[in-house]
Amino acid sequence: MQVMKWSIIALAIAAGTTQMAAASQQSDSKGFAEDSSLTLLNKNFAFYRNFKNNPGGQNYRNEWAHGISAMYESGFTQGTVGFGVDTHAMLGIKLNSGGGTRGTGLLPIGSDGKAQDDYSYAGGAVKAQISNTVLKYGNLFPTAPVFAIGTARLFPSSAEGFQLTSGEIENLTLDAGHFTSTRDGNASTNRDGSIALSYDFAGVIDARNADYVGGTYGVNDNLSFTLYASEFEDVWRQYYGNANYNIPLSDDQALNFDFNAYRTLDEGRADAGDIDNTTFSLAAAYSLGAHKFTLAYQRVNGDEPFDYLSMGGFNSGDSIFLANSVQYSDFNAPNERSWQARYDLNMAEYGVPGLSFMGRYVSGDDIDGTKMDPNGIYAGNFGDGSDKHWERNLEAKYVVQEGSAKDLSFRIRHATHRATSFDSDLDEVRVIIEYPLEVL
Repeated sequence: MQVMKWSIIALAIAAGTTQMAAASQQSDSKGFAEDSSLTLLNKNFAFYRNFKNNPGGQNYRNEWAHGISAMYESGFTQGTVGFGVDTHAMLGIKLNSGGGTRGTGLLPIGSDGKAQDDYSYAGGAVKAQISNTVLKYGNLFPTAPVFAIGTARLFPSSAEGFQLTSGEIENLTLDAGHFTSTRDGNASTNRDGSIALSYDFAGVIDARNADYVGGTYGVNDNLSFTLYASEFEDVWRQYYGNANYNIPLSDDQALNFDFNAYRTLDEGRADAGDIDNTTFSLAAAYSLGAHKFTLAYQRVNGDEPFDYLSMGGFNSGDSIFLANSVQYSDFNAPNERSWQARYDLNMAEYGVPGLSFMGRYVSGDDIDGTKMDPNGIYAGNFGDGSDKHWERNLEAKYVVQEGSAKDLSFRIRHATHRATSFDSDLDEVRVIIEYPLEVL
């Protein structure tokens, strides 16, 4: 397994440079039970999506569900090598859905074509720690830019496999993973031997494994660099780089620049077709007290879309760390260029801590899919260079700051998307209420 070789190399580097690290996490371990934590999360989610140009198809999706999840993380046993476990359990309950309004991704669809009344899932992982290096095996929640779970629905998705993280070198975090199956956020079981791509029409590609290795180095508090490499067996090899630079101008002013780039090349049998794609985004943000103004540019240089790994069959992955990946669209079609303008307002500066607002507008054009591999899975889904679209997002959020309801949050998100024939015209509203409780 290629990733195991990467992991061994990472461990060797870590072991050989322990003297460069900060204090050992394992030396500070208080014990399996003493360092354990248990968090309960109640999440209430209402989702409404109205399609404007879908003749003969589904006109709208409208579902409401409540989720209860428990996350337990043990500490590590004391000694040179510490051992522990992580477990989780989730229960989703239908509050509203109909046969003609299903399909939001909040609830699984049963054999009768209707949303199930409830569903549940439980999983866990074993873990071992030496110094500042942790190896886990089981049902995990990776967050690497080339392999990240989705969190945009009732529950997070997950993946089955190994994950190694190491912080032996000061300011450097290493991360490697080897995964063989994934679970959609609204599923009760893993999808063995296959991992989905993000585009609905791409479907599921059968692959025995997905591997990645990478890390982040913080030069100082204001400058960091991230590099990752990954392989989706017989589909592609994908590389990722990020540079983030923050420039404090005064006590209440700052500039931030964030650059992201992906390089994707077909690999092995090339089951998705020929792929030769370089996609990047650059965002510049200016913060002034309660206000933050952001401008971003994103470009897909390739005759196929910039695609990324999902965790199942319903776009439940977040393996896309690009500036213009927003509420509905990712603006990642073949040869697409897109611009974003965004404004954030933090009302704490005006005496209402916990209340915030956001608005953004993204426009994409120059979409051309005429030169892609005619035998690939993306063929026939894009236009000839005249396709374009735009999206507007509005969001309001309030988090209770103190008292018995501390950390209770209310969020309402609105999206409007308009496109030429390659995508949908739609309006969307999401209302999300979350209440986390730290039991341990």
